[in-house]
Amino acid sequence: MNTNNKILIATGGTGGHVFPAYSLAHHFSKNKFSVEIITDQRGFKFLKNYHDIKINIISSTTIFKKNPINILLSLFKIFFAFIKSIFYLLKLKPKIVFGMGGYSSFPVCLAAKVLSIPFIIYENNLYLGKANRYLLPYATKLFVSYAELKGFEEKYNKKIFEIGNIIREDILNYSLTKINNTTKEKICVLILGGSQAAKSFAEKLPEIFKECVKKNIKLKVYQQCLAYQTSGLKKTYDLLNIDYEIFNFSSKLLNYFPKIDFAITRSGSSMLAELLNCNIPMIAIPLPSSADQHQLKNAKYFEKKGYGFLIQEKDIDQQLLPLIEKICRDQKPLNEIIIKQREYSDKNVFKKIYNQVKEILNDKN
Repeated sequence: MNTNNKILIATGGTGGHVFPAYSLAHHFSKNKFSVEIITDQRGFKFLKNYHDIKINIISSTTIFKKNPINILLSLFKIFFAFIKSIFYLLKLKPKIVFGMGGYSSFPVCLAAKVLSIPFIIYENNLYLGKANRYLLPYATKLFVSYAELKGFEEKYNKKIFEIGNIIREDILNYSLTKINNTTKEKICVLILGGSQAAKSFAEKLPEIFKECVKKNIKLKVYQQCLAYQTSGLKKTYDLLNIDYEIFNFSSKLLNYFPKIDFAITRSGSSMLAELLNCNIPMIAIPLPSSADQHQLKNAKYFEKKGYGFLIQEKDIDQQLLPLIEKICRDQKPLNEIIIKQREYSDKNVFKKIYNQVKEILNDKN
């Protein structure tokens, strides 16, 4: 372990922030860096079963609240998180801090700036997040997944480096060779999403699948849902005589990929990137309440590139059934998506990051 090259990774508490943070930490740790992660209680729920990286909890919050009292309380909480981050950085003495986005990363990166520790921020959406927007003037570099990123001033162009999507190495090394037949007896679909998507999809999609049954469209459904929705979904699909497999949270999504024809998913950047790199056609249904409508922007970009379909949540009832019918009649649209996806790869993401980090460390020494 190279304790002279300590790296601290600060991340917000959503899966879209936490999983890239863990993937980055795992890669650096495997390559003999000393790595620790700072997150909040939400993020810790995702990471508590990973024991190869030290996880630290510093609770923070967002100031983007409507109630003036809540804004004041948030400012106090952010201030204490900042002070706690100062002491933690003084103790750890990292050479570099990574801010992976989300409000929990904000006080840590700010503390790094005060202590003159170089910090890098990472943005995997198509629109720069609020925390990263405020940190960009002070950041050493901004790593981005896509060159088409919007939401920042041109004067910061020199700080921006396109590195691709930070995702798990087993995803990067995954290879799916099948091309679908033009017709199939049964369409296999994987339904994914975080907590909000799982709840919403479990409520809305069975109604669509009910119409599929009426039209004699045979389905095999692999669906992620919240734990309390499991029995209700099973009962519904049993009544409809739909072949299904229900699961709650799973870190083994790769096990499903060879079995499916396409996925229905929210358009969080991490999930889209995993499906893209594994050549899984997708129907992206953006979360309407996502900040700055970043999920809609992500889905529009993927649709424009030919990586998948876009249906807005308000249009599910009108558009999803006809699209499934189209896919059932002819697999050609899915094959065209797979061919487009194969033109893209994030296999060099960690090599690009390492080269940039090495440059920063050399400048410090």
